[in-house]
Amino acid sequence: MKFTPGQHIHFVGIGGSGLSAIARILVERGYKVSGSDRSTNDLTDALARDGATIYHGHDAAHIAGADLLIITSAVKDDHVEVAAAKAAGIPVYKRQDIMAPLMEGHNVIAVAGTKGKTTTTAMIVHILREVGADPSYIVGGVMGNTGTNAGVGKGEWFVVEADEYDNMFLGLRPNIAVITNIEWDHPDCFPTREAMIESFRQFVDLLPVGGVLVTWLDDPACAELARNLIHSRRLPWYYHISDDRDFMKNPVIVAKQIQSESDGSTTFRVHSRNADFRLPLSGHHNVLNALAAYAAVEVSGVIQGFQREDPYAPALATFKATARRFDLRAEVNHIAIIDDYAHNPMSIKAVLEAARMRYPGRAIWAVWQPHTYSRTQALFTEFTQSFAGADHVLITDIYAAREAPIPGVTAESVVSAITHPDVRHTPTFADAVAALQTGVQAPAAVVIMSAGDAPQIGIDYAAWLREQQE
Repeated sequence: MKFTPGQHIHFVGIGGSGLSAIARILVERGYKVSGSDRSTNDLTDALARDGATIYHGHDAAHIAGADLLIITSAVKDDHVEVAAAKAAGIPVYKRQDIMAPLMEGHNVIAVAGTKGKTTTTAMIVHILREVGADPSYIVGGVMGNTGTNAGVGKGEWFVVEADEYDNMFLGLRPNIAVITNIEWDHPDCFPTREAMIESFRQFVDLLPVGGVLVTWLDDPACAELARNLIHSRRLPWYYHISDDRDFMKNPVIVAKQIQSESDGSTTFRVHSRNADFRLPLSGHHNVLNALAAYAAVEVSGVIQGFQREDPYAPALATFKATARRFDLRAEVNHIAIIDDYAHNPMSIKAVLEAARMRYPGRAIWAVWQPHTYSRTQALFTEFTQSFAGADHVLITDIYAAREAPIPGVTAESVVSAITHPDVRHTPTFADAVAALQTGVQAPAAVVIMSAGDAPQIGIDYAAWLREQQE
């Protein structure tokens, strides 16, 4: 398919992070954009302010005048707007179908991975903007530095978060591919770990001759994908954290001397550049994200001839976290309330490690909302082993999202299988807030981890804490 100036493009599920970003690109390019969703949110409100027509709820009448529909993966063929479009002969596309046409004429940096891809994508965008490259971009969260999850730039590069869900990333045509890590996830799309790795292999195969894969050396699946490039005239670049390994493999970017600072920032030295960096984020996982971003920009060649001695250090020092990525929502009476999107075992471990680094000496409270029955079932054992970094653990009922319940897959079953001195099932948000009210003693950090609607727990708890001050 091709986008044609003047088209009216309608989105079904426009409130999601993926479709709202595409809609923003098209709005900024001057297309007529409309969209519907079950409820509005900050993303749809921003699109409406910038000229899109947003419908609350779904109705066949909403597609009137549309030249094509773009739908979220959760939408089925019998959806009222999709059925109406097909009856009217209006083409219907998923994200995978339209990504390459959307980026036509650009060099593309595509960032994939189970964990860290949103932050890494945002870091790459920020660095390129800081050095004047002015990229177009799509990020899976609202960037702290720009206030949006997408934008149209005047430069040659398009930076995109490459979502593996429903194989969206197989619709991309990257010049540079970044894979932060590969941990089995989305079992509703990938029934086995091997099936997921195979999709990532197909993603890497999209690289053209001369293309580059940037990936984490210590992830076995990533390292194997990189080794397979040796005879394909495509180049692997690696990044790693180490203070003692002898690195003869080139190119490799290594971070050393990592320290957590009292203001929540992290300092480290990059071996290959012999330069010191200060990143205003906590956690080793964010150092890895910064290395991946560093490598991707280095490979792009954008900074060649840049006048400053080192553009990376000042750019990373001014990076602001994307929304819901270790997002400090409140600090009340020495109790920090943090919102994070963590919803798989790797992310939970990383976020709790970051909380321990950022708040040494404080009690760490983990509040987790399991996301989907299929993920909870498939990664059951891994989830039960993810909370060692917390002093106290509260687990709510499962957020169903697009799924029907699976018999026997419950939050209670997860809680009963976790070996931890203080882990509790708090079924409702009210139960979780009540447990925090009676249990948390300052100084503490409360980390709300959810890809669903559980951030409300932090909002309600913070409001209660403020009431106690009055």
